[in-house]
Amino acid sequence: MPHRVAFLGLGVMGYPMAGHLAKAGHHVTVYNRNAAKSAAWVAEHGGAAAPTPADAARDADFVMMCVGNDDDVRAVATGASGALRGMRAGSVLVDHTTASAQIARELHAAAAAQDVGFLDAPVSGGQAGAQNGKLTIMVGGDAAVYARVEGVLATYARAVTLMGEAGAGQLTKMVNQICVASVVQGLAEGLDFAMRAGLDAERVIDVISKGAAQSWQMENRGKTMVADKFDFGFAVDWMRKDLAICLAEARANGAALPVTALLDQFYARIQARGGGRWDTSSLIRLLRDPGA
Repeated sequence: MPHRVAFLGLGVMGYPMAGHLAKAGHHVTVYNRNAAKSAAWVAEHGGAAAPTPADAARDADFVMMCVGNDDDVRAVATGASGALRGMRAGSVLVDHTTASAQIARELHAAAAAQDVGFLDAPVSGGQAGAQNGKLTIMVGGDAAVYARVEGVLATYARAVTLMGEAGAGQLTKMVNQICVASVVQGLAEGLDFAMRAGLDAERVIDVISKGAAQSWQMENRGKTMVADKFDFGFAVDWMRKDLAICLAEARANGAALPVTALLDQFYARIQARGGGRWDTSSLIRLLRDPGA
C-alpha cells in the first residue's frame, strides 16, 4: 500500500534511498538544505519538494531523515522549522543518520510528547548499498512502531532488524564501525606485506578471499588498495565522525577500545595529508609512505 512519505536530506545516501521509495509507488516529498538538490531529485523521480522539514513532514505517514551529525539531526527534527513542527499524531519519524545514542533517546522522548513514533535506524552498506537498495538497517525503538515501518524500510534494504529500545540502533552501528575500522587496518597491513614480499597482491586477494580472511572490505576494496585508488567510497572525514561517537560512548559505558583509538589517530594522519575525502581504505598509504 502506498504511503505519504517525507525524506529529509538528499546526500549520497539519502538521494537514492528516497528514489527507491518513489519507485515503490510511495508519494514522496523531499527536503534538502540545498534546494537545487531537491529540484534535481523531483525532476528525476517525481513527487514534490518542500522548503522546510516541517513543510515536507506535514500530512506524511512516515518521515525519514539522513543528515550529518547530532546537531544536524536536532535542527532538522526539533528546530524552529523542524519535522516535528509539522508531523501529525500517529505518524513516525525515522532517523537514518549515524549519530549518538543520546540524540536518539532525546528524539524518542520529543516525538512521544507529540504522539509521534520514533526509530533510530542507522544504515550500513555505503553509497553502493543505497543505490542498489541493499542496505543493512539496525533499528532502535518500540516494537509496535517498528512493525508499522518495517515494510517501508525494506524498500531500500536487504536486512532490517529491531535491536532494542531507542538508541539500540545507534549503538549497533557503533559496533559496526569499530569492526570495520579494524578490518581495514588489518587488510592494509596484509596487502602492504604482500607487496613488499614480492607477491602478486591481486592474486593473493583472489586466494585468501576464499578462506577465513574473507571480508567485505577485501572483496570490495582490496584491489583498489593495491592500485592506490581512493577517490570514492566512505570518506575518512565521515569515519572520524563515527569513531568519535564510538569513543565517547565507550568512555561512558567503560568499554576499552585501544585499537579503535589508535585507528582514529591513523585517520587523523590521513586527514593531515589532505585525504579527508579519500575512502577509508586509504589507511594503506600510511604504510606505503609512513614519513609523508
